[in-house]
Amino acid sequence: MDSSREASGVAGTVLVPMRFVWPYGGRSVFLSGSFTRWSELLPMSPIEGCPTVFQVIHSLTPGFHQYKFFVDGEWRHDEHQPYIPGDFGVVNTVLLATDPNFIPTLSPDLASVSNMDVDNEAFRRVVRVRDVSLTEVVPRISDADVQTSRQRISEFLSMHTAYELLPESGKVVALDVELPVKQAFHILHEQGIPMAPLWDFCKGQFVGVLSALDFILILRELGSHGSNLTEEELETHTISAWKEGKVYLNGQNNLHGRTFSRHLIHAGPYDNLRDISLKILQNEVSKVPVIHSSSEDGSFPQLLHLTSLSGILKCICRYFRHSANSLPMLQLPISAVPVGTWVPKIGESNRRPLAMLRPSASLSSALNLLVQAQVSAIPIVDDNDSLLDIYCRSDITALAKDRAYTHINLDEITIHQALQLGQEAYYPYELRSQRCQMCLRSDSLHKVMERLANPGVRRLVIVEAGSKRVEGIVSLSDIFKFILG
Repeated sequence: MDSSREASGVAGTVLVPMRFVWPYGGRSVFLSGSFTRWSELLPMSPIEGCPTVFQVIHSLTPGFHQYKFFVDGEWRHDEHQPYIPGDFGVVNTVLLATDPNFIPTLSPDLASVSNMDVDNEAFRRVVRVRDVSLTEVVPRISDADVQTSRQRISEFLSMHTAYELLPESGKVVALDVELPVKQAFHILHEQGIPMAPLWDFCKGQFVGVLSALDFILILRELGSHGSNLTEEELETHTISAWKEGKVYLNGQNNLHGRTFSRHLIHAGPYDNLRDISLKILQNEVSKVPVIHSSSEDGSFPQLLHLTSLSGILKCICRYFRHSANSLPMLQLPISAVPVGTWVPKIGESNRRPLAMLRPSASLSSALNLLVQAQVSAIPIVDDNDSLLDIYCRSDITALAKDRAYTHINLDEITIHQALQLGQEAYYPYELRSQRCQMCLRSDSLHKVMERLANPGVRRLVIVEAGSKRVEGIVSLSDIFKFILG
């Protein structure tokens, strides 16, 4: 892919890679245009997994270009892209601007064709190149409109409380700190939950949470040659003992050398949703227990609910569903919003890389990546970086069933095999497919937010249409960091 500053015969000219797509099938498809002086046919190739969609990438200089497709021996143009009559019949057009704020104007010669049978509106929807993909021009939303949109959502969150998120009925699973770790993770797997609050009977209060990340750390500890924890001890090792050992292992010491444990991050039923959202983001947790006590000293606490960003986002979407026009930024495509983690483009070194793995990679490498990269999920891709599945922290609890963790080697079992172990937990295939939610870079922020507000959806993998090549990933926390600044 040529994105260098070279040009044929003109030094210093900027060449920008441009992806041309013919999505209407054919046996042989070629591209030609003003950029080849209409004298050369560029062969187009079908996209893997989508044989009716052909594409080719060709570097163009900034400016106005015309092009057509040569399909099975006939010249064709794409009626769904801007087009005008030209010297070579009806041709598609593209205006490649180097200035992102450039607004094209129609010259008198081009404007005069509006009396002919031409979709003038389509022509005005000038096609630009962004990240080597062909997209329509981004809606013009001012910075002030974006700031106003964010402010309105923030004000809404400040005016509503966790009490409004409480379901009419339901259950919340809590675990006693004296429960054996092995039994606790079996419960998480059986209940299909990624975490549970911890109750200390002696103290008469909730003292923390047990999550899938704890199980990952335990399995890594078991696999370590210098481990102080054996599989036999895991049968009787209590949650309390593990938490104390975890603090020691992490070397969490204060200035006096004494170990300290992290306080339970929780909220009250009358805390506003903005404060709860910030609490989740700042402490990098997935859920916050909502705890209420009728006594002034906080004794006899009641666990009411586990609040997540998903529930809060659902509240936002429901409130603004019929007044989305009051939030102009929701019209922006996700690629135009500073959210998510994206695959770095060629030459980019300052962008955080997107963690991806092949299905043949070891489970050990996946667990290490989840911990070291501090992510909650990793896209699993083929050799072309096309999305196959996703491995999440919560998938690790599948190894608790039938004590599978006791007879596997983390360095030898592959991610594909590990996912196979957990498949029966998602017996209808449709339910399993929900765990790997996707979106396109052209999808609006509003559409992405609606999808993320669905139960059980914590992230969307951004893929290329047709090939499903992974382009990025956007999570609930990404959306809230953008909204709340």
